[in-house]
Amino acid sequence: MTLSTTPRSTVKRGKKRAVTERSALHEVLDAGLVCHLAVVVDGAPVVLPTGYGRDGDTLYLHGSTGARTLREAGAGVPVSVAVTLLDGIVYARSVFDHSMNYRCAVVHGTAVPVLDPEAKAHALRVLTEHLSPGSWDYARRPSPKELAATAVLALDLAEASVKIRTGPPSDEEEDVATSRAWAGVLPVRTAYGPPEPCPLLAGGTAVPEHVSGRR
Repeated sequence: MTLSTTPRSTVKRGKKRAVTERSALHEVLDAGLVCHLAVVVDGAPVVLPTGYGRDGDTLYLHGSTGARTLREAGAGVPVSVAVTLLDGIVYARSVFDHSMNYRCAVVHGTAVPVLDPEAKAHALRVLTEHLSPGSWDYARRPSPKELAATAVLALDLAEASVKIRTGPPSDEEEDVATSRAWAGVLPVRTAYGPPEPCPLLAGGTAVPEHVSGRR
């Protein structure tokens, strides 16, 4: 399936980097851990970094019910969500042609509050399992009080765009022919380190496999 472009989701700058397969959108969202939610509050734009989770073509966002940004986002106003993965710094022979290798997804739409208790629990499971797979069935689940203090929003992925850059620098032919400067790509990778136990952890508590196995 391909993405259905709209005036908001049509890539205008760097069109050759646009990817229209819906599977590419899913792959970028599934690979990321933090998104940035953009919404206008009191006439000014606000960008909020937050965790998220995807279930099919629905993106779930969450936060405190006391967060005005989330209240505004759930009130029917247009919002935008972006997820960017940095894969490399591109060094060119000219600083003008320096760039980045990246994968980026931008979603536009109207977020809908998830209020039904079962649907809300499902959304929080999706969020939890995206960030920390295996935790929903391992740790204590949210209490009624905690659920009441948590706002969950659902955003349809119908209107979205994806841009991806890969490969070496795009230098001018003259620079390639005359410059002696090094050019290439410095890869960027995210890696998990050794688990660091909580100081209050009971002695002898082993690191569960769903934590240690992510290294």
